[in-house]
Amino acid sequence: MRDSGPAVPLGAHTTLALVLATGVGILAFTWPLLVGRGSLLDHNASAPVLLGVVLLGVLSVVLIALGEGGIDAKAIAMLGLLASVGAVLRPLSAGSAGIELVFLFIVLGGRVFGAGFGFALGSITLFASALLTGGLGPWLPFQMLAASWIGMGAGLLPRRMRGRLELAVLAGYAAVCGFLYGQAMNLSFWPFTLGPGTALSFYPGAPLGENLQRFAVFSITTSLGWDLMRAGVLAVGVVILGRRTLDALRRTARLAAFSPAPGAGGNRDDGARVRDDTRS
Repeated sequence: MRDSGPAVPLGAHTTLALVLATGVGILAFTWPLLVGRGSLLDHNASAPVLLGVVLLGVLSVVLIALGEGGIDAKAIAMLGLLASVGAVLRPLSAGSAGIELVFLFIVLGGRVFGAGFGFALGSITLFASALLTGGLGPWLPFQMLAASWIGMGAGLLPRRMRGRLELAVLAGYAAVCGFLYGQAMNLSFWPFTLGPGTALSFYPGAPLGENLQRFAVFSITTSLGWDLMRAGVLAVGVVILGRRTLDALRRTARLAAFSPAPGAGGNRDDGARVRDDTRS
């Protein structure tokens, strides 16, 4: 029995929206390194603008997919359900020695439901969690972008993997994402926090290589242990919970009969056949 198509099929317009949102996100993380200047005031003032861009990117992906006929009410309901689970789970584990299980569900959800779904799931989950916990601040849009990339990347992994190979690849992917998430968050605030004059400070106008070296020392000094713990916890979480969670999500996807990816062939009648198979 084959899998259903992705919950948010990547048509041409949906793919363009993802590419544009990703490009804006990369610039948001790296602009101090590229332009060679910045201040904490500029950072805080730009946060609402960046948050608006992130939300616009997520809405664009969903609305464009709706316009292309590639997403339906069942996919939106699944997106809301998984985002709610992640939003509730995050306050129970976030920040405790790097234990952040919310990314486990973003990885597994993106793996089963596809890259477009994973992108939207990452941002919506982190945004809903911030609303629940009062965690709104200039860091939120960066967290949303990083989580979106984690979900999108999981959806872009080779689809044919199954069994132990799939779990091993997902565990490695989750570990790498857990580590890089911490590095991305460091990069989002590092140029604006220490001020000039320390060995770890960002130096406006300094060569890129020099600032990257300072950033590496800053990350090793301040957050390496937390980042490694996050990576390890996510890898172990995939190994322990991954198989059953993937099976449950795939059964849901088949019963929901999501559209196949554009050009992949097949149709929504596959879902009816799956339901008949489950009854027999």
